[in-house]
Amino acid sequence: MLEQQPNVDSRTLFEQLWSLTNELRQKIDARFELHPDPSVENLQQYSSLDGNIKGSLTAFSGKEIDWLVHSWLGNPEKSTFSTMRLTTWLKSHIQVPHLAFEFGTLPNGNILFYIDYIARTELLTDLAYLDRYYEPLNQTFLKLQEDSRLKVFTSKSLYLRLFQSPVKLCYTGAPTFETLELTRTLAHETLDRWLTWIDAAEPVPEDARTALAARDLALRRNGAERDPGNKFVAQMFGVELADKIVRSLWGGDRISH
Repeated sequence: MLEQQPNVDSRTLFEQLWSLTNELRQKIDARFELHPDPSVENLQQYSSLDGNIKGSLTAFSGKEIDWLVHSWLGNPEKSTFSTMRLTTWLKSHIQVPHLAFEFGTLPNGNILFYIDYIARTELLTDLAYLDRYYEPLNQTFLKLQEDSRLKVFTSKSLYLRLFQSPVKLCYTGAPTFETLELTRTLAHETLDRWLTWIDAAEPVPEDARTALAARDLALRRNGAERDPGNKFVAQMFGVELADKIVRSLWGGDRISH
């Protein structure tokens, strides 16, 4: 997929999407105290075996946030493919869903966005949780299904489809001003809603926090390790570096706790 692409300068589009992740980061930084984890210092700048694809990954934790990853991978000067993510995993003191953003540019020139709340309980049986955290996004989900500017993106991974919530916003679209503005609006609305939930959240009982933290970690690890894109990362960066990147996504080498 990467080798067949012509040398295309997608820097402007890449920078617009990366700027969006930084806008979201600024809001998170304003609300939470975060500290960089030393385990990912050597991933702040890395490159593929042939030097054509670059990447950067930073990770943080804090009193309320267990693991936050802010990363990108690609080479906008030579390739139309790139991916970037901002995922925030809360600690077990509250049960508000985790927050996931992923944006990217595709070989066909389109953009991709994935915006989601990651559930921390069984939605089929915990109806109060479903109504509280997922019903507010249902109308947006249904409206976007009918938006002719967008095409639903469906993961080939069975696990990742299960990992995603029933109201996930996961689409591709042409990189028009309208589509980029829609992506930006949806992302900020999703983050702002999440921050109000955190402010209103009831504390999780002390005796339930260990089990919740274990479930969170299992989700984070499984989601990172079962990503079908990992095989391409291994081809581009070599197995050793690829394994390090995947472990860093879930905090497998983390130093801070």
